[in-house]
Amino acid sequence: MLTRMKKMLKKQKGFTLVELLAVIAILAIIVAIAVPTIGNVIGDAESKAKEADKELVENAARLAHVSKLKPDTAGEYTITELIKGGFLDVDTSKISGKVTFEEKTDGKGLIFTYVPGS
Repeated sequence: MLTRMKKMLKKQKGFTLVELLAVIAILAIIVAIAVPTIGNVIGDAESKAKEADKELVENAARLAHVSKLKPDTAGEYTITELIKGGFLDVDTSKISGKVTFEEKTDGKGLIFTYVPGS
């Protein structure tokens, strides 16, 4: 009976400390590579979203100008004016500011510039 117990104890299978440390080292390397990469992806997405918002607002102002919407302040449309006029459909908590426009002297037409609010 005692010899049978010794044989059973010898047959126990498991991981050695070296194997566990190797797995932990491999996981640490993977994390060290993945975390900065994911951070870059998030940063790029945020900057592209801001660019898209800028283009959207400037195009809404162009449409409002062509549609003869008179701005409250000469030379600029506010986001609120564009929303009230039906030219922009956005959440005002995410986008604020104004779009200025000016005639260029070289005859290239109006230049629209989005100025984000605070």
